[in-house]
Amino acid sequence: MQGLEVTVLLGATILVGALLAPRLRIALPLVLVVLGLALGFVPALREIQLPPETVLLLFLPVMLFWESLTTSLRSIRRDFRYILPMSTLLVVASAFSVAAVGLLFGLPWETALILGAAVAPPDATAVAALGRMLPRRMFMKLKAESLTNDGTALVLYAIALSLAVGGRISPLSVTWTVVVSYVGGILAGVVVAALGYLLLRAVASTIVINTTLLLIPFVAFLLAEVIGASGVLAVVVAGVIIAYVSPRVTTAASRRQADAAWPFGVFLLNGALFVLIGLEVQFVLHHTSIGAIGRLVLVTIAVWVVLLAVRYAFQLLGVPFLSPRGGPRPPRGVRARSRVLSTFAGMRGAVSLAIALSVPTGQIAGGALDGRDEIVFVTAGVILLSLLVQGMLLPAMVRWARIPRDQGEAEEYELAERAISGAALAALDDLAVEHGVSDDVRDRVRFEGYQMLEYANARTLAREQALVDAEVEALDAILDQPDPLAGQTDRRESIGDLESARSDPSPDGDAPDGDDGQGAVGARASAEGATLQMLATSDDVDLLQRSPLVRHEEFTRLKLALLDRKREVLLGLRRSGTVDDLIVRRISARLDLEQLRLQGLEEVD
Repeated sequence: MQGLEVTVLLGATILVGALLAPRLRIALPLVLVVLGLALGFVPALREIQLPPETVLLLFLPVMLFWESLTTSLRSIRRDFRYILPMSTLLVVASAFSVAAVGLLFGLPWETALILGAAVAPPDATAVAALGRMLPRRMFMKLKAESLTNDGTALVLYAIALSLAVGGRISPLSVTWTVVVSYVGGILAGVVVAALGYLLLRAVASTIVINTTLLLIPFVAFLLAEVIGASGVLAVVVAGVIIAYVSPRVTTAASRRQADAAWPFGVFLLNGALFVLIGLEVQFVLHHTSIGAIGRLVLVTIAVWVVLLAVRYAFQLLGVPFLSPRGGPRPPRGVRARSRVLSTFAGMRGAVSLAIALSVPTGQIAGGALDGRDEIVFVTAGVILLSLLVQGMLLPAMVRWARIPRDQGEAEEYELAERAISGAALAALDDLAVEHGVSDDVRDRVRFEGYQMLEYANARTLAREQALVDAEVEALDAILDQPDPLAGQTDRRESIGDLESARSDPSPDGDAPDGDDGQGAVGARASAEGATLQMLATSDDVDLLQRSPLVRHEEFTRLKLALLDRKREVLLGLRRSGTVDDLIVRRISARLDLEQLRLQGLEEVD
């Protein structure tokens, strides 16, 4: 098939999957894999082959960079003791365990080790697509692990491939390969991120900023490949650094454009990969002899089970090293269920398939390589089992685990909102003087600020009251003595407080003169309408009154200054570790929208 036909086919399949997934109540990646399997029954369609270098050099940098941009740096620092061994030692243990299974089923040792390197790492794109229902901290740990373990798998693959074609390796050469891969990948990511930072600081155009951001992952991957290091690690390091510095070197317009474009692009790439995985499984099945299919199916199931068992055993045996520092330890039952849930959440995906397809065929420089078809078959089968079985069971596993809901994210969000609003109000008088803003405009902005602050406080109280009500209901259910009046008084009081907050928006409980706290916008609009009518019809025009245009300009200047103050406080909370990076990203997006509303799209670039 021609490239245009393949593009239309993939796009149409993604569209059909996006329409079916909500109706079937099944995760979109699973629907796309099944659709790919169904398309594979058409002989012409299953011949569509995606070159492995396309995944490694085109798809992977974009997807890894976006996942790095949306990863919490604080979570990585906090759970580094967990992430490091899971992304290195576990990958090695999984690869050699799979190689042992391959030996039991008659695969040559070198071929079995290549297979182990291919299926060892959980895939970041699969985790990001299917793991969002997990508890937040577990999801972030698994995501960070999946972003970095590909480098370990690719090093193992290079070593195994060298052995398979008769190459000679030594402990010294293996150590050197690992050091170059990791250290070189980190340095390449740091260098490219530093160059990107300098360029972003010097430009203000939305198009230039986002073009630079798009080039950073490819340049980082290319530089790492040139020096023989891990391109995956270079992209991840560059992404994490850029995510941290971007609020200071990008503009509101560029961030809004990036936040709209990147998720859509990554969605299309992810969707295409899941469809192609289904097609590849059909291709492998139809190019494998009937006699070999039975044995390879057994190998596939055995490898899949071993991967789950090794992941669970590694977490169980490594408890002293994997446990996070500080904080209360959860109950033993919760820890045990968390390990099972984390085991099921480690799914394989596009990187494993790309490694398997990268295995050369027949005679290559240095010798002959046998078993490529077996490697591709088993890898594709493990990916299929991982996505369909683990992915479909994951919602039920989350419910079974009964991990207590973490309120930390909501509390930090509310804390950050109150902190930046309070800081802005505290600096209001000084900013008004600095920007030459009149008293009436300053008071109007102060009134709006107190309204937002009281809204944030009321939302916090409502959330806390909802938690109390939920605990009361749970206790009633346990005692089997439901009290229909339980919590109603508190609810009435909470509702009364909220209604009081709405009707009493000013800081001291008194509404501004001429306004009862309700219908303020309508009253103001009516007053302005009357003023406009007077200016249009009256001969007695007060030429000394401040023009509405002047007031609007003052209002805009003051609001923009307050937004700058809020961003400074917000970034300070991030530096101190008080607020997570992802919460800062959420609040920054809201501040950007407010800035664009004030300035207008035609003025921000």
